[in-house]
Amino acid sequence: MKFHTEYLHFETKKHRAYVHITPQVEKILERSGVRDGMILVSAMHITAGIYVNDDEEGLIHDIDEWLEKLAPFKETYQHHRTGEDNGDSHLKALLIHHEVILPVTNGKLDFGTWQRVFYAEFDGQRKKRVIVKVMGE
Repeated sequence: MKFHTEYLHFETKKHRAYVHITPQVEKILERSGVRDGMILVSAMHITAGIYVNDDEEGLIHDIDEWLEKLAPFKETYQHHRTGEDNGDSHLKALLIHHEVILPVTNGKLDFGTWQRVFYAEFDGQRKKRVIVKVMGE
């Protein structure tokens, strides 16, 4: 079994952002030489996440609006007593989750027709990383 690890780096211009990363993951898969296996894609920060969905602007807007309704910014979060002001960012990351596992078949991501992988940033404007670990034969 082969293992191949690379990192993606992000510093978004906005506090919240949704970045389509399928092309970067596909390039890492190609460099790995793995033909059959899986890829772990994991945000290495507690205010960011990784998800799989459609790359459609209206849907991305709807996802952002839905997350804001479920975990709105408010000054009363207990977390803010630490001097931080990103309690909602932590909650949004819990809803999206921090990682996905992607199937690899014949050297390609084995996705459904519209599936794409995204990095979700909820406390941006600073440096963040994502680990991409390819495993397989």
